[in-house]
Amino acid sequence: MVVGDFPIDLDTIVIGSGPGGYVAAVHAAELGQKVAVVEKEPTLGGICLNVGCIPSKALIQVSHNYRTALDNEDQGISADKVNLDFKKVQGFKQSVVKRMTNGVSYLFKKNKIELLRGTAYIKDAHNIRVMNDDHAQTYTFKNLIIATGSHPIEIPGFKFGGRIIDSTGALALDKLPKKMVLIGGGYIGCELASAYANFGTEVTIIEGTDRILRNYDKELTAPVLKNFKHKGIKVVTNAMAKSANDKGDSVDVTYEVDGKAETINADYVLVSVGRKPNTANIGLEQAGIKTDKRGLIPVDASGKTSVDHIYAIGDIVAGPALAHKASYEGKIAAEAIAGKPSVVDYHAIPAVCYVDPEVASTGLEPDEAKEQGLDVKTAKFPFSANGRAVSMKATEGFARLVYMKDTGVLVGAQIVGAEASNLIAELTLAIESGNTVEDVALTIHAHPSLSEILMDDADVATGFPTNI
Repeated sequence: MVVGDFPIDLDTIVIGSGPGGYVAAVHAAELGQKVAVVEKEPTLGGICLNVGCIPSKALIQVSHNYRTALDNEDQGISADKVNLDFKKVQGFKQSVVKRMTNGVSYLFKKNKIELLRGTAYIKDAHNIRVMNDDHAQTYTFKNLIIATGSHPIEIPGFKFGGRIIDSTGALALDKLPKKMVLIGGGYIGCELASAYANFGTEVTIIEGTDRILRNYDKELTAPVLKNFKHKGIKVVTNAMAKSANDKGDSVDVTYEVDGKAETINADYVLVSVGRKPNTANIGLEQAGIKTDKRGLIPVDASGKTSVDHIYAIGDIVAGPALAHKASYEGKIAAEAIAGKPSVVDYHAIPAVCYVDPEVASTGLEPDEAKEQGLDVKTAKFPFSANGRAVSMKATEGFARLVYMKDTGVLVGAQIVGAEASNLIAELTLAIESGNTVEDVALTIHAHPSLSEILMDDADVATGFPTNI
């Protein structure tokens, strides 16, 4: 402990170096602010870069490569044996993580952002205390951006540890499990279920509601369920997880369906039922900042809390817990601090689930548009009618446009199919720009490409379909 803890003055302090925090810090520095970031973990990048978005997508990509190598005889490619070294898979995954986290470190150095190692506690509306194992220091700030992220929810009967794991544990296994049970059929659970099934793991999903991936409508998830069945993934819906018995070398999972108890044995049980904001025990009340019943911090359109110079972004504020939403909010907060008239506009936030095939949505789904009183129409175009998709053996799925009946202005779009995560960007831009379906139809798209699906879909919407 430092004797005589005299406060150190800083312009802007950011708590957390995840995709919201580090982007906010970089943008604030670019706008001329003296910035410091508090991070308690040994590496930068938060959950997303270290144990979330980035490592999971690396694992998913390798699983695709492995499954493709096993199933290409119809294209003239075959192998006597395809070897899988799961420790090398994990090594590759970690190399991706290291490269990305090192990139954040470089950005901090480039923009002269000071890194404060330790855990932050808000003392009052103008001071925070940063503590680590052998040191504590108080910092006075003009502006504060809170970007502390979230953590996995733990449910009764499934205390994390041993064979009972969260998503972080599922990404760190050094040996491929033969059997895995997943509690929760949301996007994190379904992505990991798909990846491990690609590697050959026998996967069972226990979902408490009547269907998985409830953030997307049934039409979008139908191709995913078909693919899950093909992979051998068992999906049990309307099932309540009751308990897990860690036996050391395996785990027994008990769940209840229609009043009847069932038990299944597996190598691991992954609990993925949602995430909780990291807003407890960080001193919010000392600064006069309140949270709602979910632990979220109310903010205005620029990310400002009830305290004029303190901002909050990412998983700790309302809206979907998405890394790109946090980054966007970080930019807005940094600009607001710099005196710019910047406010958030959630007109179209893309959401993607990296299953097989990928699912992506932006803007409004048809039912959402109708609930808002909008008179909309929809148009669909299948991947099976696209030459590039056929050549890729990726004919499952479709693109759907949601547009105003009278003007043709796009208000939403959904895609289920190969590269949906990339294709959705064009439609997000179209919605943000106020484009009509005719604008998309008259935009020249490269041939042959998957992007032509969007043009062809717009042709359907205008009433002049070409390729179907």
